[in-house]
Formats: sequence, C-alpha cells, structure tokens
Amino acid sequence: MKWTELCIHTTNEAIEPISNIFHEAGASGVVIEDQSELDVQREDTYGEIYELDPNDYPDEGVLLKAYLPVNSFLGETVAEIKQAINNLLLYDIDLGRNSITLSEVNEEDWATAWKKYYKPVKISERITITPTWEDYQRVSSDELIIELDPGMAFGTGTHPTTVLSIQALEQYVKSNDTILDVGCGSGVLSIASALLGAQEIFAYDLDEVAVKSAKLNAKVNKVEKKIHVKQNNLLNNVTTKADVIVANILAEIILRFEKDAFSCLKSGGIFITSGIIQAKKDQVKSGLINAGFEILEINQMEDWISIIARRP
Repeated sequence: MKWTELCIHTTNEAIEPISNIFHEAGASGVVIEDQSELDVQREDTYGEIYELDPNDYPDEGVLLKAYLPVNSFLGETVAEIKQAINNLLLYDIDLGRNSITLSEVNEEDWATAWKKYYKPVKISERITITPTWEDYQRVSSDELIIELDPGMAFGTGTHPTTVLSIQALEQYVKSNDTILDVGCGSGVLSIASALLGAQEIFAYDLDEVAVKSAKLNAKVNKVEKKIHVKQNNLLNNVTTKADVIVANILAEIILRFEKDAFSCLKSGGIFITSGIIQAKKDQVKSGLINAGFEILEINQMEDWISIIARRP
C-alpha cells in the first residue's frame, strides 16, 4: 500500500491545532520534528540517550507530518487540510512559514524506518542491548551483549522499566539460580538472567506472539537451552521453586499474583517487580508486605518504579 506524507513547516504555537486537523482528516498519527529538541538536556546514566541527528530537524520552527492513504479522495482531503490550517489565522495563531510539501511513502519503507533510531545501548554496568542488524564490538572483556530484533511488538529493551529490571537482575542473580520471568515479552530479562549465570529460566507469557518472540531471541543469543518459554497466565499452576522471580508488568497485574510469587520462591528468594507508575508505588509495596515479603529496595527511573522484595 502507498501512503502520502503531508509535511507542514510551522511553529510550536500551531502544533496542537494542526495536529487536531490532521487527526480529523483521517491521519492515524502525527510526527513532530521540533528543532528545540536538539537543545534539551537529559540525564544519561548508562549512555542510553541516543544522539539526535540535526539533519533530521528544521533550522527553525517545527515540521509536522501526517500520513494519508493514497486513494481517489486524496486531493480533496489535502485541499481541506490546507484550508483548515489557513483558517487558523482567523484566531491569530502564528503559522510561521506555513509551507506544505507532499511525498509518497511505501508501506515497506515506513514499517522499517524506525530501525534507524534503534542503536546499541549500555543499560547497566555489564549489559549492552544491541539490535541484531548492528555490528557491535564488545568494549570490555566482562561486557554482556544481548541482541534483539523486537519488530514492532515488544520494544527495544531500553524502556526504563526494562532497564530497572536488568539492573536488579545484575545485582541479585547468582550462578546456578533458577529464575521465573513472568510476562516475558521479548524474553530480554530471561536472556539477561542466562548471561548473568542463571542455570535455568522459566519464561511465561499469555500472548502467543510473545512466546514465539522470546523463543526466537533466546536462540539468537544462544541461550535457548537454559530458557524454557511457555504460554501461561502469570504463575497459575506453576510449582517450580525459584531463587529469583522477575515481573516487568503493570502494577495491577503484579497485585494479582504476589501470593503465588511468594509461594514459588525459595526461602530468601528475591522478587523483582517493575512497570510500576509512581502513583501505584505504595499500593504495590503494601500488597507485597501483606503477602509476607520484606522490601529491600525501591528504585526509580524517570516516572517508573521498581520494587525489590525478599521472601524471609
């Protein structure tokens, strides 16, 4: 399928009203390329900030892009968009250059364009995540490299909740440990556990696509013999006794199986939870304590919380 990229060079003031016009015209999403993003300073603890390319941004102002399917109504749709944008002048909204360009985009190109933003990222002291298509060379002898080809479904493994989980695994996983990965997604936490020395990992997810993705990524990283991936609802009917359980899922889901996690852990076992928003921190903490856990650590990255607990 072919798409038309409609791009307007405008101002920050006009972003919201023009985005609304794009959405009303049938665009499923809007891309904002703001030159001021180049000057934003962000915290960079482990080198996870990807350097932006100035060539992708305008010299001044903002580029707003919308994608419209190429069909017999395209000409009318574009004309209506132009008119609606010009009407914003009646409300004293500064449109800046207000120049519009059209270009054709193949769906195949669009589906893979995101790859240029996915680069190797060092997310902890020892672990670096890199896409399978990058030729990444190990920086130090003890560096552990995870290769991922996430597609569009499970992300790149560099979200703050994943980073918090891997940093905790790096701290608590010991040689010959048994790990349970609940809601495994791409399998990145299971792979990290295997590389850190765990003997056996049981990875569970309710989503069939996640199960296939985790199995594939385990093979790519040559740890498939250590990782057993299975479609399962949380820890239902799981009787394995683990040294560490890790769950990077929503707070509401964590509170559905905290008692099962307690039962599945050996004495002194560690429960690593992530995916918790700030507003849910106390709720999850209370739930873990009521289930019998001791709280060891509460860590935060951006707006996300990780709670590490231990079965006495």
